[in-house]
Amino acid sequence: LIIWIGLSISIISLILGAPIFLGLGGIAILLFWNDYMSISSILSEAYRIVIKPTLPTIPLFTLAGFILAESNTSSRLVNVFRALFGWLPGGTPVVVVILCGFFTSLTGGSGVTILALGGLLLPMLVQEGYKRSFSIGLITVSGSIGLLFVPSLPMIIYSVRAGINVVDTFIGGLMPFFLLVVLISGYAIFQGKIQNIKLNKFQFGLALSSCYKAKWELVIPLIILFGVFAGYTTLVETAAFLVIYVTIIELFVYKDINLNKLPDIVKNCSSITGGVLIIIGIAMGLTSYLVDAQFPQAMLQWSKTAITSKYLFLLLLNIFLLIAGCLMDIFSAIIIIVPLIKPLGTYFDIHPVHLAIIFIANMELGFLTPPVGMNLFLSAYRFKEDMNQIYKATLPFFVVKLIAVVLITYVPFITIGLLE
Repeated sequence: LIIWIGLSISIISLILGAPIFLGLGGIAILLFWNDYMSISSILSEAYRIVIKPTLPTIPLFTLAGFILAESNTSSRLVNVFRALFGWLPGGTPVVVVILCGFFTSLTGGSGVTILALGGLLLPMLVQEGYKRSFSIGLITVSGSIGLLFVPSLPMIIYSVRAGINVVDTFIGGLMPFFLLVVLISGYAIFQGKIQNIKLNKFQFGLALSSCYKAKWELVIPLIILFGVFAGYTTLVETAAFLVIYVTIIELFVYKDINLNKLPDIVKNCSSITGGVLIIIGIAMGLTSYLVDAQFPQAMLQWSKTAITSKYLFLLLLNIFLLIAGCLMDIFSAIIIIVPLIKPLGTYFDIHPVHLAIIFIANMELGFLTPPVGMNLFLSAYRFKEDMNQIYKATLPFFVVKLIAVVLITYVPFITIGLLE
């Protein structure tokens, strides 16, 4: 009775807005106590994640993203992509898709992209003649596609948790990322024709000057790709170099940020990163209980008897992850869910990298799933719209993204083709 009361209080507290790490920690303590097991396992598991050699990439990449978000990087990148692609049919929405994907991959969170770029991109789309609902839906959905592109923070954390090579996960995410860009851009181009949007003329001089002004920021993905994939630097070294590089160009080259502002940026970054690491550490304790209680093995045994087809398993996995994406933040989901689905993936002969991309793609989709998708609430807050309007605006894009997730799930070549 005490256990059930305690678990109910913890779950209700989480629903009402209690800090996630308190709810997860409380549930873990109750479960360990109920089975007469030492609750020190929670602390030891939290310590184990802290000493992971790839852990420093999380605060380093996040800090680089925060510095870029506080500068005028977004305005320069808008000018670049608009000059390069704005003359195409549906060019401005294509610019929004590419820019949001690029920005999310650097900052590590789709919510940051919606909040940071929403005020800049929405007036630009409306000015071009696109409907406000279409524009809001496009920005909302584009905010999360960058989670499949380097140096995506969820991909790093998933790789650390699942014990797979981070570089392999990055390579596996490239084709799914471009698939999402192509499908969403294709729908945007189709809408541009329906709404009779006038095209801008391509101006070579403007494109050249825009690229020149943003040249120091445009090489950031090349630095990451060249350093990691060519084998010249480790992921941690690349992340550390990126922080130094971004700090120098924003403080001394572009001079967008004053030196006095840097401590505040570091403090804000530390609070976000610290929160994520606390959630990860405490969630590891809950995962430890589930492993000790042989919960993954029980799930595996049940799956062997109840699920006879690999494709049926993938369908049920998609549904499960979609629900999880609605109800949990991606970092908690990685820590709690990955140990449960990893043995199932092995049993059904699913490539570990393919499973990783299926997981992240479904979590992306969960951010857009009514009624509690995180991006929907952030979009309603940023654009000051009712939730019903946000649901209507994002529904067509949700369908497009659902098609992409199905393709990623059932066509493994999209993920592991480059690896092979």
